[in-house]
Amino acid sequence: MGKGGMSKGSGEDGKDEGEENMAAWLLGVNTLKIQPFKLPSLGPHDVRVKMKAVGICGSDVHYLKHLRCADFIVKEPMVIGHECAGIIEQVGSEVKTLVPGDRVALEPGISCWRCNLCKEGRYNLCPEMKFFATPPIHGSLANQVVHPADLCFKLPDNVSLEEGAMCEPLSVGVHACRRANIGPETNVLVMGAGPIGLVTMLAARAFGAPKIVIVDVDDHRLSVAKDLGADEFVKVSTNIKDVDEEVVEIHKAMGAGVDVTFDCAGFNKTMSTALSATSPGGKVCLVGMGHSEMTVPLTPAAAREVDVIGIFRYKNTWPLCLEFLKSGKIDVKPLITHRFGFSQQEVEEAFETSARGGNAIKVMFNL
Repeated sequence: MGKGGMSKGSGEDGKDEGEENMAAWLLGVNTLKIQPFKLPSLGPHDVRVKMKAVGICGSDVHYLKHLRCADFIVKEPMVIGHECAGIIEQVGSEVKTLVPGDRVALEPGISCWRCNLCKEGRYNLCPEMKFFATPPIHGSLANQVVHPADLCFKLPDNVSLEEGAMCEPLSVGVHACRRANIGPETNVLVMGAGPIGLVTMLAARAFGAPKIVIVDVDDHRLSVAKDLGADEFVKVSTNIKDVDEEVVEIHKAMGAGVDVTFDCAGFNKTMSTALSATSPGGKVCLVGMGHSEMTVPLTPAAAREVDVIGIFRYKNTWPLCLEFLKSGKIDVKPLITHRFGFSQQEVEEAFETSARGGNAIKVMFNL
């Protein structure tokens, strides 16, 4: 189990040392229940954090609806949630950088730090990663969690706890921009104006992208993207036969070559559009994971030396995310469209709201 908690509440020595705590447990398809959640013993390098803001991610909704996300399968009751921020309540004996009362954003993944990938600095790919609310590890939609201190980042005075929780989705966009080498000479196309598409767009602008075009099937999300700073937007269909025509519209909207395309949806049509729209020598970064398998025009893209790169979560992003928020280069507050408290009824309503989509972008719990 991860540091978040243990279903049986046993400490490292097997004794019941945890204090009672309440959390939102995923018990079955469309079944969430607030019930006791025992904390593990506080290790010397750990902190105990009172959760204050927890966002709902698409993966959380997927687990609720299907009890699985990609190859991760929920086989036993699991506490949900991984986008989070809170206030330090207690620190371990060896923790020197944080004190009770500090407001922190939590990076949700604990890597082993021993494998070759960790040693190379690519700890996000660690095969032993223990990540909040990725089975069998419990998540953070709870009154309190225990977590390693080095994965808790102190919030600047002008950054709210809600913004701190938004560092998790924002980290996906920041990591994607790093992987794709976004800079002041990089024109960017974003496929999908959902939460991840929007944070990727915001990150690309913060990295200096001079022009950003975003596409989606939904008028409301495109209007939100425009309000958040997209230079142009193109409404597209779900019909793959429309790709060629839509690529023409995308090029017209960009008014120049597409240097990097971020596919933040991950479907046959979005990836086909991305590969076709990107200029020779450009990059396509697959961010969304809608389909595990896709049929796409890879050979024509290869003939134009279009590079295809992938991302998985993020690494070393929280300090930069917090600097972007502190400086005002990125404003994530408009993305938080719905807020709920931490009661049984509100937890159910919050997940229903997030699953419906519509005008909901980021649904946030205030604990």
